[in-house]
Amino acid sequence: MIPDGVWAYWRCGGVEDISRISDLSIGGLFLSTLIPQTVGVKAQLDFLVQEGDIRVEAEVRHLVPSGGLGLKFIAVSDPDCPNLIALLKRIRSGSQPRWAN
Repeated sequence: MIPDGVWAYWRCGGVEDISRISDLSIGGLFLSTLIPQTVGVKAQLDFLVQEGDIRVEAEVRHLVPSGGLGLKFIAVSDPDCPNLIALLKRIRSGSQPRWAN
């Protein structure tokens, strides 16, 4: 489980929304949402985090009805990779975002 302060703006299957990320790894994430999507469909995400721009393309790999979407990363832009790594380090250390203190 990761801190409540990790959110993403996402676009998938003609839907746009902002949702909390409840699990994150170098290979993908779990997005908490009540909006179902089809397994295999592509999604674009923009993380809303203090580390800076993190834009990824992902694919829906798992659906939990009324719970969320498991997404596998397909592509992360080169300039955004260091920011993703910094976010993962912050989550592992248990640090809160600066605005939450």
